[in-house]
This record gives sequence, structure tokens and C-alpha cells, in this order.
Amino acid sequence: MNTFFLLMAQYGGKPIIPVEDVCRDYFFHLNATKFVQKISTGEIAIPLVRIEASQKSAKGVHLADLAKYLDARVEAARREMISLTT
Repeated sequence: MNTFFLLMAQYGGKPIIPVEDVCRDYFFHLNATKFVQKISTGEIAIPLVRIEASQKSAKGVHLADLAKYLDARVEAARREMISLTT
């Protein structure tokens, strides 16, 4: 399965997913403010899209970036599992 296409189906083909939706579905332990803060400090390596230049503008994550991030996390988990079993 391709993560990008699965996310496209999940989010109805929207290219930019609002931060609140990303948090609800994948970072449910964080609220939107904490999620944006962790991105800003580099703790979460995913690009944040601001709809306007203003700090108060709507923020979201591009579908392709979310797919890439999730695939990277899966790959890291697989590498960790292999290192623990060898």
C-alpha cells in the first residue's frame, strides 16, 4: 500500500491538512499549539505550511510531507525491531 494514496483517501484529496486534523489522527497526545511548537524546535521533523505569512494564519501539513514522515517513522521502527532481534 502507498501511504500517500491512503492519506489522500482519508482526507478527501485535500493537499494541505489542517494542524488540528493531523494532531487528532496521528499526534493525538499533542494539542495543535504543542505540535506547532515541537515542529518549530525541530523535535518533529515535518514542514509546516502557513497559509499566509502571519504567525496567526491557518497552519497545516502537506499531504506528501505527512506521508513521507509516517513512512520514515515506520522504517525507523522496522530498523529498531531488526536490531533488537539480531
